[in-house]
Amino acid sequence: MAARRDTPLAGEDLFGSEAPPPQNNAGGTESASSALTQPLADRLRPATLADVVGQGHLLGPEGALSRMLERGSLASLILWGGPGVGKTTIARLLAKAAGLTFVQLSAVFSGVADLKKAFEVARRRAEGGGATLLFVDEIHRFNRAQQDGFLPVVEDGTVVLVGATTENPSFALNSALLSRCQVMVLNRLDDVAMEALLARAEQAENVTLPLTEDARATLRAMADGDGRYLLNMVEQILSLKDSGVLDSKALARLLARRAILYDRDREEHYNLISALHKSLRGSDPDAALYWFARMLEGGEDPRYLARRLTRFATEDVGMADPHALPLAVSAWETYERLGSPEGELALAQLVVHLATAPKSNASYKAYNAARRAARATGSLMPPAHILNAPTRLMQDIGYGKGYEYDHDSEEGFSGQDYFPQGMRRQTFYTPTGRGYERDVRHRLETWSRLRERRQS
Repeated sequence: MAARRDTPLAGEDLFGSEAPPPQNNAGGTESASSALTQPLADRLRPATLADVVGQGHLLGPEGALSRMLERGSLASLILWGGPGVGKTTIARLLAKAAGLTFVQLSAVFSGVADLKKAFEVARRRAEGGGATLLFVDEIHRFNRAQQDGFLPVVEDGTVVLVGATTENPSFALNSALLSRCQVMVLNRLDDVAMEALLARAEQAENVTLPLTEDARATLRAMADGDGRYLLNMVEQILSLKDSGVLDSKALARLLARRAILYDRDREEHYNLISALHKSLRGSDPDAALYWFARMLEGGEDPRYLARRLTRFATEDVGMADPHALPLAVSAWETYERLGSPEGELALAQLVVHLATAPKSNASYKAYNAARRAARATGSLMPPAHILNAPTRLMQDIGYGKGYEYDHDSEEGFSGQDYFPQGMRRQTFYTPTGRGYERDVRHRLETWSRLRERRQS
């Protein structure tokens, strides 16, 4: 890995600096006036990787990034995580620890010309013995062609690319770029990490936040895993004059809770609907109600949820509870008639019913098996004895001959074979022993014995 240089290249003030970021007041390198205007979150930005909270799986003694730095072989990376978890800070500190020039671009504000200029400066820097860490924030916002532009400079070592994204890289980045980078997943900041940030803010400001213990816990919860948002709320609390000690209710009145992360056409949407489905399938009404509520609070269309719940009634409950499907349709119609928020209660009731209902995917499996058989057997005709014979010709060639009317038999069951000639009888539907399917299974077993007896 290239060593740091002591002299900057021309134009380096525009495209990166080897100097460390401004220190907080304790460091003594920042003027009093800038300290007053600089947001608390920026003033408390970690100065070393050891100061980063909540990402021990990457930066701890056995962390992947720590090992890279120990080996002196920092690879190109994609940092994937939610807002306020330290992506930009980690990228900057990686450059500092590895002795690389830190260059930052944003995919929101940068275009092809900016990329070309950054690549050219990096090449000249490399010719002078230096190396560049190019940090691209919101890298998923670059289109496929722009992402392809990184490939040659990453391959030839012109830059160490560190991209930051809040979106799932599997969907947001093309496979060629992903194959050249290692994806590092940053954790949402947990309660321990958030408390560490609160303690750090109190130490830096030489104050104790005027909060009860419950209010302090509420403050951490309001930030919803976003460290930057937490420190912004701390700043608002510190700006209050003579507010006294705040309890949870007073705190909630003063501050806005961070908006729930949810995007109806992105990965979070699919993660939460998957969580709802699996909670229902696992017969956990409490977890199912939670994920149902999370989606509604995030702005999901209740009609989408009604459609997915109706599908669940057919696919996962099925014949174990035949009432589940009409109840699903009824709940959907109730929502359409009442609208929000009253109609959502009908959907919540449906969630509880589906979660507590006996489960069977036997009908779903039988349907798929029957489709496979239908594709495999082509255009086989039904057996002649179950064909209608409305004309004399059809009667003469045997249509309907030998058909037995099931209602005329003692058990209401004739036991005839209804599969096409030339196709052996197959079993598609195998009911479980759960719920209503216990009765269905008993009837099918009885009919199977009658069929074998009458066809023998």
